[in-house]
Amino acid sequence: MDFPHLDDSGRARMVDVTAKEPTVRSATARGAVHCSAEVVDRLRTGSVPKGDVLAVARIAGIQAAKSTPTLLPLAHVIGVHGATVDLTVTDDGVEIEATVRTADRTGVEMEALTAVSVAGLAVIDMVKGLDRTASLHDVRVVAKSGGRSGDWRRPGEPG
Repeated sequence: MDFPHLDDSGRARMVDVTAKEPTVRSATARGAVHCSAEVVDRLRTGSVPKGDVLAVARIAGIQAAKSTPTLLPLAHVIGVHGATVDLTVTDDGVEIEATVRTADRTGVEMEALTAVSVAGLAVIDMVKGLDRTASLHDVRVVAKSGGRSGDWRRPGEPG
């Protein structure tokens, strides 16, 4: 099997996408922060001492999507033309979903994953004084569209 991120000697390299035509692409990722019932209650009542956890996490996730190539050395610098990060408080903690869009030469799966991951880390940072056991779980791409490989949805994922 040919791995485009490896040169002929097996060393890591950045894939050259110069010749590819830009196309509209999107990717959606999901994950969850599990935390205590006390934190869930405080999230629902807006009484977390550090402030508006969901607003901070949303902005952190959007900023992270735009910063992906700084964090992942082989990720391409691409135009992030749209990014949404939605957070929902559940009985177990916070569900996170990020969708990133571009019109570029390569996909935005890593940007969506980075957005979910950093949004989750922001939630943990905001609640760690209340719950040291808060943890980030199950970060995954659930759908992508555009590009040479077309559309894809993770089996079993809701809509």
